[in-house]
Amino acid sequence: MKNAVGREIPEYIEGYGKVRPFMGAFANYGVRERASVRLRSVKPGEQKLLASIDEVVDKVNLKDGMTVSFHHHLRNGDYVLNLVMAAIAKRGLKDIHVAATGIFPIHEPLVEYMKKGIVTGISVNYISPGPVAKAITQGYLKNPARFMSHGGRPRAIESGDLHIDVAFIAAPEADAYGNINGVNGPAACGTLSYAIADSIYADKVVAVTDNLSPYPACPIDITQDFVDYVVVVDSIGDPNGIVSGTTKVTKDPVGLRIAKIAAQAIDAAGYIKNEMSFQTGAGGTSLAVAAEVRKIMKEKGVVGSFAAGGVTGYIVDMLNDGLFRNIFDVQCFDLKAVASYRDNPRHQAMSGSLYGNPHDKGAIVNNLDVMILGATEIDLDFNVNVVTGSDGTIMGASGGHNDTAAGAKLAMVVTNLTKGRLPVVKEKVTTVTTPGETIDVLVTERGIAVNPRRQDIQEKLVAAGLPVKSIEELKETAEKMTGKPEPIEFTDKIVAVVEYRDGTVIDVVRQPK
Repeated sequence: MKNAVGREIPEYIEGYGKVRPFMGAFANYGVRERASVRLRSVKPGEQKLLASIDEVVDKVNLKDGMTVSFHHHLRNGDYVLNLVMAAIAKRGLKDIHVAATGIFPIHEPLVEYMKKGIVTGISVNYISPGPVAKAITQGYLKNPARFMSHGGRPRAIESGDLHIDVAFIAAPEADAYGNINGVNGPAACGTLSYAIADSIYADKVVAVTDNLSPYPACPIDITQDFVDYVVVVDSIGDPNGIVSGTTKVTKDPVGLRIAKIAAQAIDAAGYIKNEMSFQTGAGGTSLAVAAEVRKIMKEKGVVGSFAAGGVTGYIVDMLNDGLFRNIFDVQCFDLKAVASYRDNPRHQAMSGSLYGNPHDKGAIVNNLDVMILGATEIDLDFNVNVVTGSDGTIMGASGGHNDTAAGAKLAMVVTNLTKGRLPVVKEKVTTVTTPGETIDVLVTERGIAVNPRRQDIQEKLVAAGLPVKSIEELKETAEKMTGKPEPIEFTDKIVAVVEYRDGTVIDVVRQPK
């Protein structure tokens, strides 16, 4: 057979295989192949910049039943999900699956789309208490919501378990060819880590920006070779919404007492030492633990290897004080963290996969010494619930909870023994998010319980004179203060499926009666 330049080429060459003849320099532009999926490629000189979200929805050929994805680095200040979903709803599309890394109260329009059948599926790593969480609890979503961990989501995307048709990436800065970053512009949010798997594996990728810069827009967090289209909107969000929830050290005396006991326990267990690694959540008590650990590190002259996770200004201060050499950051929790990531080369981004994917070649969580965790409930087997509240209403999802608990050498839950006049320690938690086999220690204001699996830690804490009790004793103490609560009654309807980080189902959430 002859190819496009007139050369005679055999159809098959021994030792090479079947021949695809050259048919012209641009004959194969427009599609590219990956694992038997045909994806769009871009010709030299082709423009990616589109005029509006409406044009984007037409250009990517969105259809009923497709999956669209979003990331939550702007948290409760994100506008992009609502902009895109409004355009989808206007087209009359149905049965859309929203694969968002986080959902917040600002995303309330999803509730109406759920009721109308425009949105029939939701996959999410973290969901903040609010209208969407309440609507899922009440059964408005046609299919059960899928709760994943921060590491479990990229695992699912990379394996094909979660297929994304179109990824919409909120880009604080972008150029017309699709290079984007999160550190420049009016909506600077810091890292774009949760969007990385989407950018690599989605069939089509759209950068949505309110800050179009000359080519190339540097620094580059996600490069042009992963982006199909760019669209400029008036605003992608309000960076002040990044600081949503409790991201300040608690002033509550009970929380401060818990933090002091927790830091003493970490030290007694032998983990406050040179080259230590550390992560804490952004809750008030967790941050108070960080403040107490900081004091001990300064007193002992300890320099740690790295701090990790969602990063606050408190962790940035520890970096700047020389208490840690580096930070691994998966999302910035406040504007001080955003500035640090922009300006300090020792403050590194990590993708969600690098952070916690159990199936990659080595997640950062595997190198954690200490992880400070919260809990809605914890039971006698040390199973932890961070998904449902005392009335069965959805109020969260795993986030990095079960990723970090599995990886850290010391996974420590810190919590008040009672919350809202209800005991936190229960015989069985309402919803299992993190299995007890990965939780080492529970610290409350009334004492410390150590998982029987960790007798090594128990011996060290007892030797240090810390108030160690059995978890059964803490349960009894709590119930003397609050009484034993009546069990929640549920219907048979499953409104959410809770996946463990490896994709197996660890629990389900049923609709409360």
